[in-house]
Amino acid sequence: QVQLVESGGGLVQAGGSLRLSCAASGSIPSINVMGWYRQAPGKERELVANMASGGDTDYADSVKARFTISRDNNKNTVYLQMNTLKPEDTAVYYCKIAIYSTATRALANYWGQGTQVTVSS
Repeated sequence: QVQLVESGGGLVQAGGSLRLSCAASGSIPSINVMGWYRQAPGKERELVANMASGGDTDYADSVKARFTISRDNNKNTVYLQMNTLKPEDTAVYYCKIAIYSTATRALANYWGQGTQVTVSS
């Protein structure tokens, strides 16, 4: 079984910074993609940033140049450095990992429990 534990959320003023962490544990042969999503009240969950095992990244346009995703493959941990935060960044942030299953020959997705990020104006 795979478990994801997130940390680093909280309350910050606009213009401030936060760093989220998500550590994966369990039976993990290798992680293909690690990423962050967010869901604001009344809105659908959306991609914030993804990082593939080879280092390729993908960011939502709204966070480019402000957020940076990174990962430590030795620790099975993904990070999200969030700078110049805006009130519209307020949401519950979820990490997600995708692991290739040789049994099903498909990617299996696992989600963290979510961490609240609140940016005050």
